[in-house]
Amino acid sequence: MSSCRVGLHLAACLLNISEARKKSIVENIAKAALLERNGQRHPEVSVLNVFSDPEYNRSVITIAASIDELGNSVLAACLEAFQSIDMEVQEGIHPCLGAVDLIPIYPLSGVGVEECGAVARSLAENLVLSVPGCSVFLFGEADLPEKRPLVQRRKQLGWFTRRDFSTLKSDLGAAPARRCGLTVTLRLFKQARDK
Repeated sequence: MSSCRVGLHLAACLLNISEARKKSIVENIAKAALLERNGQRHPEVSVLNVFSDPEYNRSVITIAASIDELGNSVLAACLEAFQSIDMEVQEGIHPCLGAVDLIPIYPLSGVGVEECGAVARSLAENLVLSVPGCSVFLFGEADLPEKRPLVQRRKQLGWFTRRDFSTLKSDLGAAPARRCGLTVTLRLFKQARDK
């Protein structure tokens, strides 16, 4: 962000992708979050951190932005990830479900979890419209009306076992395509103890 301004409504996304060994792919995904549709650097979006674990073959890209811009920035990063990561050949010791594995959104300043949930749901809808074979499973504030927690969704999806996902019925989108895998989106934490 340029500078902290009073009244700015900020949220963050810890975008989990199933790639860490190819640095250029991770960098391109992070860069995609920073650009507006015209290719110019967006002034109110920042990539705060990129953490990659080559053994897990997983990276977490922390994106912060105004609540109005976060969805578009994360969508751009996800589109780049889906183009670059093929789950049919992905290997790593971390149990992952998809090229874009997890998309948690957190309120930072001047934003409530309900607003983040609306952004999360809109992002999920845009993903399934933009990426053939993308299937999304919702949790937290984006999972209306149930608001199922991540722990429950992980059990339902068999998160910690690699298996054939084609029989699962997604919340949004078609049955999971092997290249894309599953995308689980968008948990919002009200407080640290809610994890």
